[in-house]
This record gives sequence, structure tokens and C-alpha cells, in this order.
Amino acid sequence: MMKAVLLLAALCGAMPVAAQDLQSQEIIVTGSRVEQDDYQRDMPAVGLRRTADFLVQEVVIRGDTRDPKQRAVEIRQMLARAIALAERHGVQLAYGDYILTPLTAANLDDVTLSNDNRPDSQKVVFLVKAPLGGAESGTTAEKRIETYVDAVPEVGRAQMDVSGDPSLSIVGPDKYRLQIADAVMIDARALAERMGAGYAVTIEGLNMPVLWTRAGPSAVMLYIPYKLVIVPRP
Repeated sequence: MMKAVLLLAALCGAMPVAAQDLQSQEIIVTGSRVEQDDYQRDMPAVGLRRTADFLVQEVVIRGDTRDPKQRAVEIRQMLARAIALAERHGVQLAYGDYILTPLTAANLDDVTLSNDNRPDSQKVVFLVKAPLGGAESGTTAEKRIETYVDAVPEVGRAQMDVSGDPSLSIVGPDKYRLQIADAVMIDARALAERMGAGYAVTIEGLNMPVLWTRAGPSAVMLYIPYKLVIVPRP
């Protein structure tokens, strides 16, 4: 079942990222509003709701072989098998807490081997992504990931399991800036007409960075933390 994550996971704060980087980078979306560059605003009423690009699931490979060198070899070999099988199952692998980096055979050693919560046990943590959109709903994407995780063969005492609830990601959120601004201006014009000829509505904050939040099992809301100000006409 889909559970709230907008991963839509447990990221409540984010490291600052230059706006131009968000034209193409893939970003994890949290269940609560992301705060960028220390901006803190209430989410406005108008934004852009769209299907997220990927459902994202954290996965852990654990190993508890007594010999530490053999344990590390088994975990790394299972990770290599996971990478080799990803495309066949229609999923992609990545790592990162905020901006996601594709995980491939060329960079698998970049995923850190860390101590687990038991003696003589270690783990690697990474992400499995299934695309959303079209016929791929959150439910089918989650099932695709579960099938993939079950299909990766164990190596020695190494085992792979999902960890926590699935999340969502969005690729290049800042490329939607103009669409968001258009929606804000349409709303502002409608409000100005209702206020009557004696008042005008001004918009503040459209220079702020694009932010995002989860808006449903597989949807995100992209928005700019703008503010509408009603002023009397001179």
C-alpha cells in the first residue's frame, strides 16, 4: 500500500542548492514543506500540481558474516547484482539524501559501507526508483520495486530488504517556474476583478525559489512562496 512519504521520506530540512541546479537535478520530495536557503513561508494557495517523476524506496543490504573482509565482499557483490538486475525489472538505482545521483557499476564504491545495529554486521543503503505516469500508478510502481527486491539473489549471508515508507522525487523542479508564475498571475487578476475598480492586487515573492510538497500518493505540489497584497488605487 502507498504510505505518505514525500524520501514524500524523512527529510525535514534541505541543504541549500543554487536555483540553476534545479533545472535538471532530481530532488527528493518530503511529506512536509521543504525549506530552501533558510526561506520560511506558509505555502500559498496557488501552485502547480503534477504527477511525481519517480516513486523512491530506500533499500538496505545487510551482512553479518563473521570475517569483516568476507562480509564486505558479500555486501558489495550483492550490490553489484542489484545494479545488474535493475534495468531488467524497469527500475533505477540512486543514492543521496536530497539531490539524487544515479547508482551504476562504475560508482558502486561511492555507497558507504557502515556499521549496522548488531555486532559483526554492516550495511549499505541506497534507493530504488520506479517511474510514475501513464499506466504506472503509485501502487504499480511500489509493486514493481517489491518484485525487483525479491529477485536480487543473496550472496553468502548478505540480504536485501526495503527500509521505511516509499517516497517521491521530481526532476528539475525549477523548470516549472514559469508555469507556476502564470497560475499565480491568473489568480491575482481574478482577485483584482472581484475587489472592484478601487483596489489593485500586487504580487510579492515571485523571485523566491521553487519549493515542493507531497500532494497525494503519487503527486507533488510545486509552488513559489509568493504573497498577494491588496492596495487601494491612488
